[in-house]
Amino acid sequence: MKKIFSIILILVFAGIVLKSCIRADIPSGCDIKNTKLTDNSVQYPEGQKNVTINGVDYLQTQAPVGKFGGKIVISTIGEGPKTLNPCSTKDATSSSMAGLLYDGLVTTNPVTGEVEPLLAKSFEINGNDYIIHLRKGIKWTDGNPITADDVIYTYKEIVFKGLGNPSAMDAMTVEGKLPELVKLDDYTVKYTTYKPFAPFLRQLSYPIVPKHYFKPYSDKGAKSFDTFLSPNTNPEKIVSSGAFKLKEYVAAQRVIFERNPNYYKINLENKQLPYLDRLVYLIVGDTNNEILKFEAKEIDALSLRGDNVARYKEREDNSDYKVYNLGADTGTMFIAINLNDRKNAQGKYYVEPKKQRWFRNKEFRRAIDWAIDRKSMVQNIAFGVAKPLFTSESLNSIYLNKKIKGHNYDSNKAREILKKAGFNNKNGILYDNDGYKVEFDLYTNAGNLERESIGVMIKQDLEDLGMKVNFKPIEFNSLVNKLTNTYDWDMVIMGLTGSPLEPHDGKNVWTSTGSLHLFNMGAGENIYPWEKELDEIFERGALKLSFEERKPIYDRYQEIISEENPIIYLYSPIRITAIRKKFGNIFPTPLSGLLYNLDEIYIK
Repeated sequence: MKKIFSIILILVFAGIVLKSCIRADIPSGCDIKNTKLTDNSVQYPEGQKNVTINGVDYLQTQAPVGKFGGKIVISTIGEGPKTLNPCSTKDATSSSMAGLLYDGLVTTNPVTGEVEPLLAKSFEINGNDYIIHLRKGIKWTDGNPITADDVIYTYKEIVFKGLGNPSAMDAMTVEGKLPELVKLDDYTVKYTTYKPFAPFLRQLSYPIVPKHYFKPYSDKGAKSFDTFLSPNTNPEKIVSSGAFKLKEYVAAQRVIFERNPNYYKINLENKQLPYLDRLVYLIVGDTNNEILKFEAKEIDALSLRGDNVARYKEREDNSDYKVYNLGADTGTMFIAINLNDRKNAQGKYYVEPKKQRWFRNKEFRRAIDWAIDRKSMVQNIAFGVAKPLFTSESLNSIYLNKKIKGHNYDSNKAREILKKAGFNNKNGILYDNDGYKVEFDLYTNAGNLERESIGVMIKQDLEDLGMKVNFKPIEFNSLVNKLTNTYDWDMVIMGLTGSPLEPHDGKNVWTSTGSLHLFNMGAGENIYPWEKELDEIFERGALKLSFEERKPIYDRYQEIISEENPIIYLYSPIRITAIRKKFGNIFPTPLSGLLYNLDEIYIK
């Protein structure tokens, strides 16, 4: 999964020393900077700065001063977080909640997309050297200081060893080599990359964890580390650094975070943030239940589905909520096809041999691409609040290959492709050239009504070609296990979060050794020539420092995915969110969404 950044996004302009051009990866006048919200929202206040008080290097917001106290209640679909260990998360819910607990060295400006210090007070770049100066005097929730030792431990003992989710290690590897990291003093570290490496600075958003708390578990190995910090961990024992700390977890019901009184961010009156006393996640079973809870005023914010947008917008003026249009989603929705042709340790094929022949046939995949009616999905599932998607980069990505135009739904074209590929339709049933009926399973995560609706439509589209599709929504943990451990699946409807600023964040999806190379996991040397080209692209693209040099390289990767269709993209929703009018310091941006600055939000 593309890295999900910690969503407390802060601008700092004091103390940043740039010895080389690091902003060349975002072109001037890029889409992110120029995207306008339809509601003409108040702009996120720039000019935040470092302020040292009694030896503590605070980060001062320039947002209007708010009131302390109260809570915000939001929701999450499914069964809640699987872990609170930020190094082991593999799903969006766990990542967002663990991200509340642990900050990284840097973050991304919510308006401009620029890389800015967070736990770091400042940074310098000299060629391949990245010198990070940490904030002095800031502390973990147990009172211990946050120092260079924590940074060294996080990277050398966790990231560089691939503990937890190895995606960060994948993303930092250049030609098989990880960066060097040394401690210069208690509050200064230096990274040295093997070669000039454009995405590197953004990788430093990885959450820093407390050495004294994590090390006993990492020392015991991967199994111990992966089970460390389950949601059932005693909240009083959790040592963290974020604006909020865990207060309570009730399985399948709620997760409650409370204010961290020792957080290092302050307001214009030099009072420590956050304003809110509590942040509550209600765990809801599905999107219908989520809507009911918003209507009952049990939750304060709601991501609107297409069928609800018009109704909520019409009622807005006489309601207690405001609706925001945040533009195209930064993630992607797709079908992945399992191309794996290997056997497991017991000698059983992950995918049946006959299905392997279908799935590994490029023309079979191309026929599916033509048979999917994306426009009907946009109209009937997203109610027009979306656009068809044909690329592996999201529609708001500055690296989007706009030459890939896609095509309209054409079942006749799909039938023609299948016939030329040796498939035959007899009495409405599709057979391969060995006489086998074309039948397979299509999975998605249960409770996500949008994906379940997509599954129903895809089943209909493909059965129109004579394929038998067994659509199976299953619990999310079981689905993740199939995708990343047992590999016993045929096709799946999934979504991945992502950064519209950095394609390299998807390296773990597209490179053959990546931890989320879903369509051919663990294939080793048994990969397609186009997979080898993807490996080369993601190595080469990271070593080019300017947007102008990198753009054609990442255009090519999108062309390969569009041509080969191991993953078939569906549509990109427009993000529309409603939130109660009682909250202040709401500054939505197309890049970061609505609630990225939870530490600054208050009740009016």
